[in-house]
Amino acid sequence: MEKKIDYHLKSMNEIERIAKAMVKPRLLLHSCCAPCSTYTLLFLCPVFAVTIYFNNSNIYPASEYQKRLSELQRFLEAFEEKSHHHVDLIVPRYDNDAYNLDLEPYADLPEGSKRCLLCYEKRMDEAYRYAQSNGYDYFTTSMTISRQKNSQILNAIGQKLAFLYPKTKYFYSDFKKDRGIDIAREMRDEYGLYQQLYCGCKYSFLRRNSTK
Repeated sequence: MEKKIDYHLKSMNEIERIAKAMVKPRLLLHSCCAPCSTYTLLFLCPVFAVTIYFNNSNIYPASEYQKRLSELQRFLEAFEEKSHHHVDLIVPRYDNDAYNLDLEPYADLPEGSKRCLLCYEKRMDEAYRYAQSNGYDYFTTSMTISRQKNSQILNAIGQKLAFLYPKTKYFYSDFKKDRGIDIAREMRDEYGLYQQLYCGCKYSFLRRNSTK
């Protein structure tokens, strides 16, 4: 069995190295929702100048996409007021139909399958490409906060993409570790955030509704 990598340790070592350099690098964070941004920002903002890139055309329907985006915007305002950390937000164009062209062949596969891995990589690739094109020092994703997502897989995708975008460093993470997931839940309740009931895509939405 392949040994699991301690990505939380890698992140802490990188933060220690940055702190010694007495600089605050720019980091582009792919984030899919407000709840996943809670502890992630609490962890990152003391060390990085963070910008969120909300490229989530996988979310279906459009009303759900707008709800998650609006909730993220509301959270960022409240977070800044409380923590005094400002986080910029970039929102590229939403196009669920075009996004699903690559996922449709895997529509019948279950959650956590090849369809999901392709979805992770599509969004991370787009965001990482933006990060390098716009001179960010680091890129990472908030998805490692989720218990439903495999941090080993997500970081392996990040490592792969780092070879394509070498001017921007990938920040390895496992935000759920060291009580991260518990603090995220506490912050979700504290800020009264909307907690979605499915991952986001058309296929998880339809499957969830068909089993009600």
